[in-house]
Amino acid sequence: MPFTTRFVDGLETGLPLGKILCVGRNYAEHARELNNPVPTSPILFIKPPTSAVELEEPIERQFSHGEVHFETELALLIGERLSRVSAEEAMSGVVGVGLALDLTLRDVQSRLKEKGHPWERAKAFDGACPISRFVPVEGEIDWNAITFHLDINGERQQSGKTSDMLFDMPALIEEMTRTFTLEPGDVILTGTPSGVGQLPRDAVLGLSLSLGLDVGTRTR
Repeated sequence: MPFTTRFVDGLETGLPLGKILCVGRNYAEHARELNNPVPTSPILFIKPPTSAVELEEPIERQFSHGEVHFETELALLIGERLSRVSAEEAMSGVVGVGLALDLTLRDVQSRLKEKGHPWERAKAFDGACPISRFVPVEGEIDWNAITFHLDINGERQQSGKTSDMLFDMPALIEEMTRTFTLEPGDVILTGTPSGVGQLPRDAVLGLSLSLGLDVGTRTR
């Protein structure tokens, strides 16, 4: 079944899932832990809507592709068409905030990068993007004061603060819309903090967002 975006109350957003735009190395410590240079402009790539699954679903079939690494990310749901917007205009198009796992076949990605090939086999496979439900954007939000984290088997693995982003969310959307028109239903993954690693089998995952979202899943 196609993935359906929902708000935290379970109601459908009414927005068909579109493209999933992702940002690489948007936290300096994450770039360093993978021995990658810290970028001076956003690194952008796209996952197809077929990569999306509900975050609450057990993570199982993804392991058929080989070793899987987790990357926890803040997700933004776009609610209106955005093209060549300014940073000041950018956040008016965001209607929901959630969490996602950017699942990566790290060994495959490394081999592809060594050959100068695209990363799609490592980033865009079916099930590569578990996405949570979305907290509706209501009233004023301090976009630089949001925190989120991932626990695996009760131990903290990743902690993210939007104030630590190399490129904040308005700047990311401004940059994206210079190249890609954002449509209602598109989702933006805003980058992962340090602490990424191999996803273990038979593990319990707990994810939390300071805006009022807690979600759990497990691997098999």
